[in-house]
Amino acid sequence: MPAINLSNKQLIFWMMIAMIAPIIWGSTYIVTTELLPADKPLIASVLRALPAGILLVLLGRKLPQGVWWMRSIVLGLLNIGGFFYCLFVAAYLLPGGVAALIMSCQPIIVMLLGALLLKNKLKARQFVACLIGALGVSLLVLEPNMSLPTAGVQAGLAGAISMATGIVLTKKWGKPADVSVYTFTGWQLVVGGLFLLPIALVQEGFPSALTLNNLIGYTYLSLIGALVAYVVWFNAIEKLPVVTVSFISFASPLSATLLGYLVLGEVLTLSQILGTCVIVLAITISQQQLFNRALASPATNKALSKA
Repeated sequence: MPAINLSNKQLIFWMMIAMIAPIIWGSTYIVTTELLPADKPLIASVLRALPAGILLVLLGRKLPQGVWWMRSIVLGLLNIGGFFYCLFVAAYLLPGGVAALIMSCQPIIVMLLGALLLKNKLKARQFVACLIGALGVSLLVLEPNMSLPTAGVQAGLAGAISMATGIVLTKKWGKPADVSVYTFTGWQLVVGGLFLLPIALVQEGFPSALTLNNLIGYTYLSLIGALVAYVVWFNAIEKLPVVTVSFISFASPLSATLLGYLVLGEVLTLSQILGTCVIVLAITISQQQLFNRALASPATNKALSKA
């Protein structure tokens, strides 16, 4: 994907826009527990991805051509289908928020793959920020006396690898020049939804009856949690450095915790408040140079760009 020439202040703006996606994803926990039928996570994933994807493809009126058939399948499996499946397996097998902690290794994977596939330089500051971010997530979600089933840990790592690889390949391949981000997003949502559909039908089956709350929940997940969030996400990948996008994903567990406090009246512990501050610190450290350039004078920006 060719680099888009944006000013540093525009990059800061797009970082703020990009945070919309993980903030929305953080709301999935509340919607699932308060509005959806119990024990149907894969059905929820299918209904989250497939209707939104079909809608975007119908609006775009374009199907992949040539090499983009295979690329769309690969990206749809990595970013949507495979990631969702691993995420829910990990969520079922691991206690509390351990899955979120394991997923927090994603920026490290993105940095390593970015160095291999995108020729990005590895920076010590970003590795330090990854460790700080993982510490923040652990403070945010961990509970005492937890046991960790091996299968759950493996599923969590596989999900992190899947999403990280999808981010890097999306940056590397970009999208067809004559295709909008909306259509490009639709292709991937359809692929991911179709991948999950037979697994969901075999393992769970559709709910026997749906309430009004269920319909509201599924509609929110499809239109907001998938359509809006992923359009924003893929727009951000197109415009921002790939490592920046990956660090922004730390906002998801942060969002889930804060929404639990604001909407459900859950009490924040001291460790969760500290974890929130640590995550914000990690994102700031990882993007310190970008923030400095945005605030600096034009002359200083020239000096920094040569550094």
